[in-house]
Amino acid sequence: MNKAKHILRWLLLFILAAMAVAPSMAQTNTVYAGQTSQLSVVEVPGGSYTWDLYIDDVSINFGIVPGNCPVTSAHFNGSNAGAVVSVTWLIPGVYYYKVTIVNAEGCSNIAIGMMTVLNAIPLAEIEPLTPVCSGNSTSLVINLTGTAPWSIDLSDGTSTITYDNILSSPFTSLVAPLVSANYTVTRVSDAYGQNLNHSNTVTLVVKPRPLTSPIIQYGP
Repeated sequence: MNKAKHILRWLLLFILAAMAVAPSMAQTNTVYAGQTSQLSVVEVPGGSYTWDLYIDDVSINFGIVPGNCPVTSAHFNGSNAGAVVSVTWLIPGVYYYKVTIVNAEGCSNIAIGMMTVLNAIPLAEIEPLTPVCSGNSTSLVINLTGTAPWSIDLSDGTSTITYDNILSSPFTSLVAPLVSANYTVTRVSDAYGQNLNHSNTVTLVVKPRPLTSPIIQYGP
């Protein structure tokens, strides 16, 4: 029975896509948890729009059931009326969205789309560093978001080191450059995904030590 309902749901989506949902379905239908996206349909002159969000439930009759998505899972930013609306997706999962369109003549139609929300992409942030004297080492502290285990690529501007199987955050690495260096995480991955956007860059200033020379004493 559930299988039959699931087939009917997808058939409904297909029919509505052919009728009216094409502008909405043309959007990217995959986002990461915490991200905000816009949902839109082609504007109808004199038309009005009402959007609804639904959790993934194959028993829902979109034609008569209003939106049932908790605001803790996904919510509209501002109004849910208009040809374009903004939604923030908070919890990973599959969601449906519906827009009811009423034209100037009072005739209505609905368009339905589906959004898959993935686990949030991992992020890395390096804490500021205090200058050190030449020859000294210091701890590079990297805060990570996401789910362990992590893997990161850490660049000092000239070379890159990969650290795998990081099990806790923050992650600490001991560094001792001979000259001032700029540190950046160029890749971070966790149990669910990978982020190739660079983290913040921090500079470790290496201060020179004073030069010394033998003490020469003259005279008796």
